[in-house]
Amino acid sequence: MLTPADDSAASEILLSMRGIDKRFPGVEALRGVDLDLERGQVLALVGENGAGKSTLIKVLAGAHLLDAGTIRINGEEPRMTSPVDAQRAGIAVIYQEFNLVPSLSAAENIFLGQERSTLGFIRRRGERRRALDLFRRLGVAVDPGARCRDLSVAQAQVVEISKALLLDARIIVMDEPSAALSPREVEGLFGVIRELKAQGLGIIYVSHRLDEVFAIADRVLVLRDGVRVDCCGVGEMTRAELIERMVGRKLENEFPPRRGEVGEERLVVRRLRRGNAVRDVSFAVRRGEVLGVTGLVGGGRTETARLIFGADEREAGTIELDGKTLRIHDPREAIRSGICLLTEDRKAQGLVLGLSARENFSLASLRRLSRWGFVRARRENASWRRFVDSLRIKVAGPRQPVRQLSGGNQQKVVLSRWLERNCEVILFDEPTRGIDVGAKYEIYLLIRDLAAQGKSIVMISSELPEVLGMADRILVMHQGRVTGEITDVDHATQEEILRLAVG
Repeated sequence: MLTPADDSAASEILLSMRGIDKRFPGVEALRGVDLDLERGQVLALVGENGAGKSTLIKVLAGAHLLDAGTIRINGEEPRMTSPVDAQRAGIAVIYQEFNLVPSLSAAENIFLGQERSTLGFIRRRGERRRALDLFRRLGVAVDPGARCRDLSVAQAQVVEISKALLLDARIIVMDEPSAALSPREVEGLFGVIRELKAQGLGIIYVSHRLDEVFAIADRVLVLRDGVRVDCCGVGEMTRAELIERMVGRKLENEFPPRRGEVGEERLVVRRLRRGNAVRDVSFAVRRGEVLGVTGLVGGGRTETARLIFGADEREAGTIELDGKTLRIHDPREAIRSGICLLTEDRKAQGLVLGLSARENFSLASLRRLSRWGFVRARRENASWRRFVDSLRIKVAGPRQPVRQLSGGNQQKVVLSRWLERNCEVILFDEPTRGIDVGAKYEIYLLIRDLAAQGKSIVMISSELPEVLGMADRILVMHQGRVTGEITDVDHATQEEILRLAVG
């Protein structure tokens, strides 16, 4: 464990970005943005999708050439024309999608491209010792010989951070580092960040999770529409004030109020089972109800949703809808029965990124929208425009590729697909992952509206404030089983949920 840097070192400006401009055809992504990062400091970078966070990171990483402005590191202005230049300057970016080779070991990934050899033979034993030293420096136990495909997300993150330390990085940018972590793993990540702070490194922490911003950051920089709105200590503003600066308007409540009455049972699941992933899971969802399902990562939440949707084959159990036993063996039968799933990974499993937003919308309704094997464009357009208006989907036109939309608008495209099919049971798996706070509120409103229309909603989420703010009732899962049910949500606490989540 290294000792913290002294006060004089901690107050030094490590990184200074001044007047950063970046333009793309038809878009001014950054306008005169200033950023300062001190040694031993965590600077949170927040803003809605499209605010310019990713562009600013890519400028710092050398992936985008700036159009105007300066970047100084330790008072010097290095050449920054490529990612290699940024690495040489001591900058490392850890993206949400890790840059690891799954078939190689942790140590091999750390030293990839940096191998040392003797007479043409790589010094594997030395690499292993050095990797162990890096892991000890971070205070985390990882087997250097373990294949990266076998590591947990938290362990893979430690490998990425170790790669940065090997390159003697002084500035580490973490882009949505907690997106796939459990609460316990997030605490482990925070421990690593505190250790890096103590060693005098500067951390830029990009996140949509405001609880984490207040828990780990020293200062917070807010971007909106490519412009710096504010930068101050985290103790100098409340959560509500931070949200207002991010979205440019007041949100009276982070979660819309519950409305409508919960009716009779509609979806009934009995003794659902698939290996150790899902073990005798039973529950019911009522008409107009939002049932929250939470727990630690690996608790069986997503696996349960996939069994109900027919994406995986169940070994045992029954599924009933409105008193009728369903025979669901694949997603097509689930959709015909009125059950749909908005997947956890919408880009990989929910969307065809090479198609337009409109084409993605109509995928599940091609038979109804087609005649003699040809899609009736007028009818497809009319249906699409109805949802663009009702869901407030921000899209340049019907042919705009869906990959160009923000995360919130991509989620609305997937939702519009299922609403066109008039599904009665909607399974949301991490509905706001990677979505900014303003777009989150719109998704929450949509979920509330669907429940008010009598739809039955199952909302799987790792964000405990989201579950407590949105659910009428909460199920907690651990190691494939339901370990608890909370009916008095208004008086429930995160601590109560976590006790159930650890079994």
